[in-house]
Amino acid sequence: MSRRTPSSKSPGRTFQALPPTKGGRAPFADSWWGREWLRALEESSLDSGRLQRGRTYARGGAVGQVTVAPGSAVAPVKGSRPAPYRARVLVEQLTDRQWDRLLDMIAERAANIAALLDGEIPAALADDVAAAGVPLLPGPSDLDPDCSCPDWGYPCKHAAALCYQVARLLDRDPFVLLLLRGRGERELMDELGRRNTARVAAESVAYAATAGAVPAAPPVRASDPAAAAFASRIELPPLPAPPVLPERPGRGPALGTAVPEPGVDPAALELLAADAATRAHHMLAAALGTHHAGTAPPVPLTEWQDAARLAAAHPTLEVFARIASSCGRTPGELAAATRAWRHGGAASLEVLEEAWSPPPALLERARATLKDDWPDDIPLPRLRTWRNRWTVEGRAAQLRYGRDGRWYPYTKDGTAWWPAGPPEPDPAVVLTSVLHLEASSRAPALQRVPEGHHALAKPGVRRTRRPAPSR
Repeated sequence: MSRRTPSSKSPGRTFQALPPTKGGRAPFADSWWGREWLRALEESSLDSGRLQRGRTYARGGAVGQVTVAPGSAVAPVKGSRPAPYRARVLVEQLTDRQWDRLLDMIAERAANIAALLDGEIPAALADDVAAAGVPLLPGPSDLDPDCSCPDWGYPCKHAAALCYQVARLLDRDPFVLLLLRGRGERELMDELGRRNTARVAAESVAYAATAGAVPAAPPVRASDPAAAAFASRIELPPLPAPPVLPERPGRGPALGTAVPEPGVDPAALELLAADAATRAHHMLAAALGTHHAGTAPPVPLTEWQDAARLAAAHPTLEVFARIASSCGRTPGELAAATRAWRHGGAASLEVLEEAWSPPPALLERARATLKDDWPDDIPLPRLRTWRNRWTVEGRAAQLRYGRDGRWYPYTKDGTAWWPAGPPEPDPAVVLTSVLHLEASSRAPALQRVPEGHHALAKPGVRRTRRPAPSR
């Protein structure tokens, strides 16, 4: 018996173990399709006694949680031994061609989709698809139960118990049957939606052609929703006017008086909510701007980039301490990253942390540009080159070339290099500014607090920093 390999589009579903049933004569299936499942099981059985014991096992709660996937249902079943057996029933899956026929017939009538969503399988639908050569309901040859127990019965009582329990699941959810046949609920509903859209579009084209509004359009492929929408040639109403941009972001929720769940920090949630509102306001302002058309969406940030962004956006000691304790980096590394982010965002953070080798020809052109633009009355400092970094000999000043084609100024504080300002495409401009900054840093200690980190220093207190990565 050939079985289709389970589709990655149709993940399995796991159902919790059903409780034992009261009474020994209650039917396992009330629905007609559940009874058909049991009929297929009982007609394929070679031993009615094992079926009887399987019913007893199922009613007594011996079947554990059932995992249903395309082509199979599996569950642990408690037997006479301490460890449960692994029972399984394989189900013949429909071919792709059979699925196309079935989906077409379901999509023909909206009542079919409504019935499925309401937990019903219309008997008329099953008859129609069976006449079209699609066996929606399994027959005796479509089921193949087996088990890890040593019993050679077909089926053994453990596999029979599983099959009876699956009948109870089918009663509750008809999509279990469709999943066993090869397709999951989400995959089915998405495909039915596409076919329904194509059908409506094709009907619109046919109506418009009959009325003389437009010439008849070529037939639309059901698998191409865009072609269906285009072929319908229905004139769409104009888009509504864009919303008015608020003057400022909205205020986040106040959670201080609420009783938090264990492990939840209300103050941190308030900060994240306010930060999300601010970012949404900025993104909306950019989207409504006159130069927004054709621009690419923002690149998602990594966890470390977002930590630096958050610390830069909320420069308080409390926020910095929270982020430093949870991001897996030292306070010195976070302070340097925060400063880099403030000067140039993700590109500046990359320059801080990555040393790379630009093409030699590019660096030669940059040196020539620096020499041409440097004032004639001022000696050009000697530069020591390592990869993308130019360090001024004898000075605590450095230029770093970024992958974005800009030069970033750095100054040295102790043994660590710190971002010192925004980038520029002209190395002469950056070198002039960084030399000026380096000279002004020879002031008293309180005036040398790194820019943007005043919240981390107090008058009269000297704070030490762990050196950031440097060369």
